[in-house]
Amino acid sequence: MSCPRHLSRRRALTAATGLVTGALLPLAATPRASAAVPAAPQALDPTAAASYTNPVIWQDFADLDVIRVGDTFYASASTMHYSPGAPVLRSYDLVNWEIAGHSVPVLDFGAKYDLNGARGYVRGIWASTLAYRPSNRTFYWLGQIDFARTYVYTATAAEGPWSRLATIGTPYYDAGLLVDTDDTLYVAYGNTTIHVAQLSPDGRSQVRSQQVFSTPSSIGTLEGARFYKINGQYYIFLTRPANGQYILKSTSGPFGPYTLRQVLLDLRGPIPGGGVPHQGGLVRTQGGAWYYLAFVDAYPGGRMPALAPVTWTTDGWPVVQLVDGAWGTSYPSPAVPAPPRQVAPLTGVDTFDRTTLDPRWEWNHNPDNTKWSAGNGLTLRTATVTRDLYWARNTLTHRIQGPTSTATVQLDHSGMRDGDRAGLALLRDSSAWIGLKRDGGTTRVVMVDGLAMDGNWNTTGTGTERASAPLPGGNRIWLRATADIRPGSARPGTFSYSTDGTTFTRLGPVFSLGNDWRFFMGYRFALFNHATQALGGAVRVTRFDLSTP
Repeated sequence: MSCPRHLSRRRALTAATGLVTGALLPLAATPRASAAVPAAPQALDPTAAASYTNPVIWQDFADLDVIRVGDTFYASASTMHYSPGAPVLRSYDLVNWEIAGHSVPVLDFGAKYDLNGARGYVRGIWASTLAYRPSNRTFYWLGQIDFARTYVYTATAAEGPWSRLATIGTPYYDAGLLVDTDDTLYVAYGNTTIHVAQLSPDGRSQVRSQQVFSTPSSIGTLEGARFYKINGQYYIFLTRPANGQYILKSTSGPFGPYTLRQVLLDLRGPIPGGGVPHQGGLVRTQGGAWYYLAFVDAYPGGRMPALAPVTWTTDGWPVVQLVDGAWGTSYPSPAVPAPPRQVAPLTGVDTFDRTTLDPRWEWNHNPDNTKWSAGNGLTLRTATVTRDLYWARNTLTHRIQGPTSTATVQLDHSGMRDGDRAGLALLRDSSAWIGLKRDGGTTRVVMVDGLAMDGNWNTTGTGTERASAPLPGGNRIWLRATADIRPGSARPGTFSYSTDGTTFTRLGPVFSLGNDWRFFMGYRFALFNHATQALGGAVRVTRFDLSTP
């Protein structure tokens, strides 16, 4: 992830085209460790598809770090101001993924993450790192917050519970964590100037930090470190945002000296209109095959994971396997053992029948946990008095499935009070929504657009009502939003409603989804309920359905 002083450079690089290929390095079979003897052959999955299609996840998961622990693959991603943060994805075949949990249970990094007098938009969980330490059978997540300090979280299972292990005074920007063969913990990090730090044996403090590389001006920016070791050699995998990958290699230990090799530059990606696959991680299957899991800039939807196989040259440098000179839209499926079960889909129905939320859900900033509950549907009590959705607490978000998908919400509005606003939004720095306004004892269904932020993430528009309709009797309404998140400008979002759950009526004009990358996160579906007069109202979401054509 680029720091602010390099944002203009990233914009220019995103527009680059053409093709220059390079090599990848053979890295460890297990996360952040040296290569091991390949595992004994295992029964492969006879039901596995013969090939897979990129992106392997058409949802917004960026700055990927990927590892394998036994027969299970895990990945971590950026979430910025959404809470809980740093989702841990799980897969048994590198193609089908589910969200297991979150490494950062709450963004307790200051009041701005609570929407309490300040806001944390485009702050929070940037590019971070996920590793597994066999010696204590523990997962580690490490990331810097607000360019001020680094936090370390641990768990004995990917789904959690995760807890904070340490706070380290050095901000490890775009970090990659390596668990060495002697169990020492190292961190590669930095932007343009790359450092390596050694942590204490318990992972709670820094023992040493040293600059190991300065990026030549001819390259520009390198960041997004991933740290690996194989055959006694150390490799730092780096991103040139947003169009290249490079590798640093040391034969003299983790502190170098390092030499540089280009991996790829301006490689055509697998999503039409999208960017170059970059800033991901390398992982090896149980059978010894290597893969690179990267992301593709594909706004307005966000940054989508794409997978490509890696092979080796005779002198030991692996290469991303291309299809017609580009990152392939399709490859043979990884040969892996049969999965113990099917992963949970990232689409489908949620009736909120448990007291905890499915990990697919993330709040816009930290919620006020006294103002929501689940178990018999999702109850959202008003938590903020505001006319600005960007200031409203307890807005619950869900990633949009690409290339197009529809979210349908069944809502019980009997608990609304005068001044309340509740509904379903397409949420980003330019937003729109369909929902309910209750004023003077009357509730109407409305479509609102014109919610907007500037480049400093300050609100510049709180919304304009574009259409409305009277609400007939009864306490239930169905709200629907459809979003086209294929890369490109003027992608449409549309809204409709129903009073019986069967016949839907379009409401309001088409909303054009913005595709500026600077907000980093893609559009999300968002459930909200806030007050404009006084707290006390509530709505209950009894069903959420995310479907694709």
